[in-house]
Amino acid sequence: MILLVEDNDDHAFLIKKALRSHGLTNDIRVSPTGEEALDYLFRRGKYADPAASPRPGLILLDIRLPGMDGLEVLRIIKQDEKLRTIPVCMLTTSAQLSDLVASYTHGVNSYVQKPVDFGKFVETVRGLGSYWVDTNVPPPEAA
Repeated sequence: MILLVEDNDDHAFLIKKALRSHGLTNDIRVSPTGEEALDYLFRRGKYADPAASPRPGLILLDIRLPGMDGLEVLRIIKQDEKLRTIPVCMLTTSAQLSDLVASYTHGVNSYVQKPVDFGKFVETVRGLGSYWVDTNVPPPEAA
């Protein structure tokens, strides 16, 4: 299962479509805010049932989110004993060096800029899916 934390509905649609076009069959769940993503990961509120809220094998996280930003979400994930081994990939439009440095400082596993060009955007997301789902070997806790 992939948790996509993305507030832009168009980006979420394109990311899911690009992953599906690569043949990815994993369940993709979308959280539009950092707070909702943390509720899902910590199984709070409507996500309290572990059977209905499986742990993701990958988190695709945008930096620019309403309310709590992606860097704060990342920091919380990587400080938690049960969540820290889940691979987190920042998938963002941000080209700011400070965001890149902060992401790696807080333990991100990968940082990918969303290309502006549609074709490159789709190809980048396909490559991301191919690597994280087909090539990468996750730790047992994230499997």
